[in-house]
Amino acid sequence: MSLKHASYFAIMAVLLVLVGWLQSWSVAMGLFNMCLISAIMALGVNIQWGYAGLFSVGTMGFVALGGLAAVLTSMPPVPAAWSAGGLRVLAALALGAAVILVSVLIYRKMAKGVGRAVALTITIVVGFFVYRAVLDPAVDAIESVNTAAEGYLGGMGLPIVLSWAVGGLLAAGAAWVIGKISLGLRSDYLAIATLGIAETIIAILKNEEWLSRGVKNVNGLPRPVPYEVDLQQSADFLAWAEWLGLNPVEASSLFVKACYAVIFIVVLALIMWLSERAWNSPWGRMMRAIRDNETAARAMGKDVTKRHLQVFILGSAVCGIAGAMLTTLDGLLTPGTYQPLRFTFLIWVMVIVGGSGTNWGAVLGGFLVWFLWIEVEPIGLWLITNLTSTMAEDSAIRLHLLDSAAHMRLLTMGVILLLVLRFAPRGLIPER
Repeated sequence: MSLKHASYFAIMAVLLVLVGWLQSWSVAMGLFNMCLISAIMALGVNIQWGYAGLFSVGTMGFVALGGLAAVLTSMPPVPAAWSAGGLRVLAALALGAAVILVSVLIYRKMAKGVGRAVALTITIVVGFFVYRAVLDPAVDAIESVNTAAEGYLGGMGLPIVLSWAVGGLLAAGAAWVIGKISLGLRSDYLAIATLGIAETIIAILKNEEWLSRGVKNVNGLPRPVPYEVDLQQSADFLAWAEWLGLNPVEASSLFVKACYAVIFIVVLALIMWLSERAWNSPWGRMMRAIRDNETAARAMGKDVTKRHLQVFILGSAVCGIAGAMLTTLDGLLTPGTYQPLRFTFLIWVMVIVGGSGTNWGAVLGGFLVWFLWIEVEPIGLWLITNLTSTMAEDSAIRLHLLDSAAHMRLLTMGVILLLVLRFAPRGLIPER
């Protein structure tokens, strides 16, 4: 990385310090943590697009699967819900998997014709009704258990950090299914499939309360770091805060966010190291050759579809890890907050602005775009307030401009994207 590119990260560090100085250090640390998670998401998309030229618009779905993994892995199980219908739900899921397996075997083993079509239709239709007959009563029983606080099966009660790996595995599994269906076809089919699957995943999270409590949300997820309340009751911590001249509330908030930052930096550094190793390896050179000229790569005997599937799974897994980390940081799963603007479009802007095809560019884009996404609104409000300070308090123009400050972030993202595409079409850190 050149001195010019390193200076970009130095500027980002200065901007974060300014936020701490002008607003608060707690806000700056929270912003820094979200920048780290955004950088990991951008790395996942860059692996798909920058390495192999795969245009996936399903990032939101893979991130949501990571969030679900945090619940299924770390939340304690709900014994009453399991007694009410847990085993029946597992039986229904096993039955559904068996129907799919039998359908696949019929499709592969029977000769093409009317007989295969009839057999497939009967298997799928009958299997669907039997599956729902087993599942629906079990779901109703589970969701009727203490609906205000529970109403779902819960998780396995394992350490929350383990859920990050589980989130990557869930996202990788979904990517495998999508890739096996779509990657052998034209590239636009992948975009359509990932968009549809992402919306399907969100719909499941919102409606299947037995799995994720739906729009009632799951809160109280365990932490990998101490709780502020516990720190404020520790004599050693209070003495340390007093020595630094901080009040206990501010000191505990900063300490917890610093602990998160250390863990997130370790994860980002590990993924970054692996990505750089892959990028500079013979496998990485092969992927770039496939990306630049698929026809020539096929002529050289490369299995393009298989390699596309590999890189698609890897990128989706990284997004799933980031999704689990985000849910861990928030301490709750809120399916209603997963929006394409935030978890797909914004991540793509990060990759494009930073520079597709470069891991350092993806990290820089994650930091810069998320920083602007958060800080542009207060900056816009401050700017409009000062520009309209000479107007009357009840001026319609002034009130309209102040109300419009919240939309500054959308305008800013568009302007930044246009400027980068015009003056730096390969991104701030272009691929060499």
